[in-house]
Amino acid sequence: MSTNADQNGPIAVYGATGYTGKLIAAELAKTGLDFVLAGRNREKLEAVATDLGIDVPLHAIANSDSKSLRDLFGNSGAVIACAGPFYLHGEPVMAAAADVGTHYLDTTGEQPFIQLGLDKYGPIAAQNGSAVIPAMGFDYVPGDMIAALTALGMGDLDTIRLAYAVKMQPTRGTMLSALDMMKGSDFEWRGGALQPAEVSIGRGEFDFGGQVGKLAMTRYPAGEHVTVPRHVETKRVETMLSANSTVPAPVARFAPMIMRPASLAMRTPFKAVASKLIDRLPEGADAEARAESTWTIDCEAVAGDRVRRGSISGKDVYGLTAALLVKGATLAASGGLRDTGGLAPAQAFEPESFLTDLEEFELKWSVEPIP
Repeated sequence: MSTNADQNGPIAVYGATGYTGKLIAAELAKTGLDFVLAGRNREKLEAVATDLGIDVPLHAIANSDSKSLRDLFGNSGAVIACAGPFYLHGEPVMAAAADVGTHYLDTTGEQPFIQLGLDKYGPIAAQNGSAVIPAMGFDYVPGDMIAALTALGMGDLDTIRLAYAVKMQPTRGTMLSALDMMKGSDFEWRGGALQPAEVSIGRGEFDFGGQVGKLAMTRYPAGEHVTVPRHVETKRVETMLSANSTVPAPVARFAPMIMRPASLAMRTPFKAVASKLIDRLPEGADAEARAESTWTIDCEAVAGDRVRRGSISGKDVYGLTAALLVKGATLAASGGLRDTGGLAPAQAFEPESFLTDLEEFELKWSVEPIP
């Protein structure tokens, strides 16, 4: 592998044997950058390297082995963490990176973990000259960045509204994280502060226009409630997800009635049963199914009677996640961050520039003129 003279050490991928970790390793292998693969199981790491036909250093390290994590990360230019669910496995990896002053990025979509990274480990990283940037995959780079672009020039806002329409096959890791999110302990940015989320499931209908059209929407405990207020002055953040993303289209309009009892069930021993059932499912979509997955995120920036709308769309959620993480880690390892400390994606990277060169995923975005 060729050495990139701009790199300040190799990129370390922790959790490289999981579905998303393998995609990230494959994406890194295309770049010619120096990187290492890490995780808990040596045999699984060797299998990933063999499958990809790469010869890179492999490090079998338990996430409880803080000394070995610090030793590895201390010689790395950036860390990509993708061993989830993060509320179970993520904190020791984040802590080790912050302690040694190495830039940290991850694939989490979990609100509490995003907040933990920004509020607890961001200040530690800042003291050590590095950055903590959680939620750097599809959860939630496109949403965070289209919010920043739509809000630009609008002044103080009453509301940032983000509506997701997604068609995809989730991985086991995504589904396990979703189980925890379904408990209903999520929060939202309301009245200029993080508050417990409203318990209702339904969010009415949202008109995406074009081929997507008008869809029934459900509550979505998205990370933008944590990230967007860090760079946009807004009293409220609203997020919602198309009902047909979580249930078959013929019954999508009944999703609020289905999801309410499901969220209550996640507070009982049934959650453990559901977790075991998920563990028996395929790890994730194959390349063909990934390519067929599509997504659109519409954003509305509301200030009084003025409304400005932005939109971003693309395909292949998990392939895009890998590309975003590799792009972010590459910039971080070569001195391309805008700041240190705990950063939302749009704080770490200039959105318009960061969203370029992603044509492989048909990524497109647009924003209306300021009203």
